[in-house]
Amino acid sequence: MTSTTTTSTTDPGLGMSARRGWLGVFSVALGSFVLVLSEFLPIGLLPSIASDLNVSIGTAGLMVVSTGLVGAIAAPVVTVATSRLDRRTVLWTLSLLLVLADVVGALAPTFWFLLIGRVLIGVAVGGFWSIGAGIAGRLVRPASVIRASSLITAGISLATVVSLPLGSLVASVSTWRLAFVIGASLGAVALVTQLILLPRIRSVERVTFRALGSLLAVPRARLGLIVTVFAFLAQFTAYTYVAPYLQQLARVSPTVISLALLLFGVAGIGGNFVAGVALSRSVTVTLTTMKLLLAVSVILLPLLATSLPGVFVLLVVWGAVWGALPLGLQTWMLASSPSGPDSSLALFVTTAQLALAGGSVLGGIAVNTVGIAFDFFLAGGVAALGAVVLLILGLRTRPVGAGATG
Repeated sequence: MTSTTTTSTTDPGLGMSARRGWLGVFSVALGSFVLVLSEFLPIGLLPSIASDLNVSIGTAGLMVVSTGLVGAIAAPVVTVATSRLDRRTVLWTLSLLLVLADVVGALAPTFWFLLIGRVLIGVAVGGFWSIGAGIAGRLVRPASVIRASSLITAGISLATVVSLPLGSLVASVSTWRLAFVIGASLGAVALVTQLILLPRIRSVERVTFRALGSLLAVPRARLGLIVTVFAFLAQFTAYTYVAPYLQQLARVSPTVISLALLLFGVAGIGGNFVAGVALSRSVTVTLTTMKLLLAVSVILLPLLATSLPGVFVLLVVWGAVWGALPLGLQTWMLASSPSGPDSSLALFVTTAQLALAGGSVLGGIAVNTVGIAFDFFLAGGVAALGAVVLLILGLRTRPVGAGATG
């Protein structure tokens, strides 16, 4: 046996009040918001950081790459290393690590010292998402799990919305170090909130690397990871270059670009909560529909680049779909694990982070060799192929998680 279970003292059915459980969900959602904000906030400040610390823009870009790669490695490592510990203690530790990472960034005398902080952020992101994203099932009643999970994942969309304008504001009024001060301050608030609101959440799953590997033998889990690759690869092949698309193909001003990205993020928040309702009916149908909408919206963007209303409509559709997809994929993976949530989510986070990096690289190659329009066509093709794979294979497998829908 590679894993065992113990009885949870935090199961809502065993006495924890619904109100206490939802307060715990809120504290985890706040943590997810601050994590993504800390990850994205410095991205718009790369020129300032490069200039101040005397490195090239390309070298400064290691801040982004290192966080993603470390997150991919940290997801399974943290999950295995902490599988016997109280989940509350692990989340507290990761939130504390986030605060420390932002403090390191704010005080960094050199770029390489700053990079240490970004590596710590990567560990916090990978570990937190492997554990925090699946914690909803331990805090609320089964009928409310998808809704609670949507609240936690909404932190991603909200942080995406806030990070761009906040980064611009920081760049205009102060030094880039203020971004890390903001991240550390909000991280401290999230940590205190979790210290107060999270109940004890005893471990119910003993995770080993062997257990993670054995999950690949489960057909539905394996399909979920394949679908995740298609989704994140398609998304970041295009999204990495959405600003150049708006500038070069749609030919809009920087102000309009900011508005368009803001609408994208707001639509993502709405899509996240709408998906919570749709997923409770059918995960397979919902994910297939979202992938098709992703493919259609991305492919049409270059074709309708001269129509500003059309561009905005497509960005809203795209944003709503992307706000829903991570929740849908997490729901699929949670219903695919015969042992528990930690194993499935660790593999999900690792797969997503690697596909994210791969999509950015693939998009860069496409843009540099053929052009932005081709990049979007390529991304749409990847998304469409993922939808076909999911539709054909998804109906042949059944979820193993309790209460899951196919």
